[in-house]
Amino acid sequence: MTDVASSPALDFIAKTVADHAVVLFMKGVPDQPRCGFSAVSVQILDHLGVEFIGVDVLQDDDLRQGIKTFTDWPTIPQLYVKGEFIGGSDIIREMFQSGELKTLMTDQGLIAS
Repeated sequence: MTDVASSPALDFIAKTVADHAVVLFMKGVPDQPRCGFSAVSVQILDHLGVEFIGVDVLQDDDLRQGIKTFTDWPTIPQLYVKGEFIGGSDIIREMFQSGELKTLMTDQGLIAS
């Protein structure tokens, strides 16, 4: 996380990541993703049986910019597990294909092995 002045958007992001075990900041919502990368990320989490909340960054410009500032990561979606930034769509997909994502979720007690 970069050192930036606090803002309502950054405070919301920090609280959301702290309050939920798995958070996907995405375009759209899990039931209606509004970009292909968000859709793939939702499909992977659903396939693994991970309970997560999706936060639609398109609802607010400050939030959409804030999440990029929060992680210093330029793209959306962004996945957080137990407060830790995991990565975007490509990283989620690569970790899923290698089995690493399932292992992470199992080790964190978020899915059964």
